[in-house]
Amino acid sequence: MRNPRTGWLLLSPTLIILIIFGFMPFLYVLFVGFNQWNVFSADDGLVFNGLDNFRRLVFDDDFLHSVGLTIRFAIFAIASEVVLGFLLAQMLTRKFPGKSLFRIIHTFPLMVAPIAVGAIWRLLVIPGFGPVPFFLDRWFDIKYQIGSFPEQALLTSIIMDVWHWTPFVTLTMLAGLSAIPREPVEQAKVDGASRLQVFWYVTLPFLRPVLLTTVFIRIMDAIRTVDEVWMLAGGGPGTRFTGIYIWRVVFPRTDYGYGSSISLITLYLTVVLCWLLFIAISGRRKGEVE
Repeated sequence: MRNPRTGWLLLSPTLIILIIFGFMPFLYVLFVGFNQWNVFSADDGLVFNGLDNFRRLVFDDDFLHSVGLTIRFAIFAIASEVVLGFLLAQMLTRKFPGKSLFRIIHTFPLMVAPIAVGAIWRLLVIPGFGPVPFFLDRWFDIKYQIGSFPEQALLTSIIMDVWHWTPFVTLTMLAGLSAIPREPVEQAKVDGASRLQVFWYVTLPFLRPVLLTTVFIRIMDAIRTVDEVWMLAGGGPGTRFTGIYIWRVVFPRTDYGYGSSISLITLYLTVVLCWLLFIAISGRRKGEVE
């Protein structure tokens, strides 16, 4: 019989790292969130102000605007990545010429750091230098300036995120499709099920855990995105997401208390969105079983 202490002993390094670099910083941010603290102020250290920081952000129009913008960005980017990732994964389950080369090229964006992704796309869309504004203006007579048009900046941010993270979704979907047993699919086809019925009643239920995990990861990444969007547009109109707004509050304004409270609310919103998605998918699956 195995000794449980051996398992805890092997887990202890990971648990210690998790507590030091995960749990303790969270407790510190939680503590600072209930205080007023400006490190460059003449006042003495932290000043406890209770729920004032959280009351303040409820009426902060800039914060509320950043939340709405972040949710729009996350919805459109993640939905596009899931659809494209699934289609590409379906394609990669089949044999075609150049499949190995395509898989290698397709995964290249995952190897690029987010800040480098933002720099690359900045060079592509900068007016007077990038090819995207040049060809849009020459072929379609479209004035493309992400610094002047917020909707163009948001659309460019979404396309950039889709380009960067669709390979990740493709790989997870491909792993899920590869794990589906062939017997239920072949049996459904023998029974006369169409491709849509096979997908809806056979493929999708098997993919649901993979899909749920992938969407959870992408929601957390999309809500806290900062570096690549900052490199792309410098936090200009259309890209002032929650993460960039927190950066502006904490660093230029050095308002650590208010920035900590915004971080906590952002974390709470992320957990709520993931929980609602989990309940929606789990409830739907329960209804289908019944």
